[in-house]
Amino acid sequence: MKIVRVSERFQCHIGKGEWALLTEILNLYPCITTSRHSGPAGGPDSSQNLLEEYLSEQRLENKQRLRAFLASRGQFEMTDKAWHFSVSIAELEWLLQILNDVRVGSWMLLGSPDKELEWESLEQPTARHFWAMEAAGHFEMQILFALKD
Repeated sequence: MKIVRVSERFQCHIGKGEWALLTEILNLYPCITTSRHSGPAGGPDSSQNLLEEYLSEQRLENKQRLRAFLASRGQFEMTDKAWHFSVSIAELEWLLQILNDVRVGSWMLLGSPDKELEWESLEQPTARHFWAMEAAGHFEMQILFALKD
């Protein structure tokens, strides 16, 4: 994936195989569905419950926006070897947030390990989360490098 800043927009160029991987990762959103910390004791009006409700609504809006983004045929141009598209800085930052949700959510689904996972210890269900965590991290780094320049 190559991301180049052109004025106030970013031109993205991504190979077909990498595009398939990116869309697979984006389709995993949201991975984080609730807070991992229990909130304060209280009824339905507690601040933790309000926060969870807000975050749930935000995730639903992001999921709908993501589906619309990926379905917008005019936004993406395919050549023989790659996909090309242009996004604003706000859209690129939004994609970064989506990818971070997938990366962190996958890490949480793996049990929030403190040390590097061994391939031999991965089983079918956990291998999927490990793969998603690593691939999302790859795309996050590409975006962060582009935003840095």
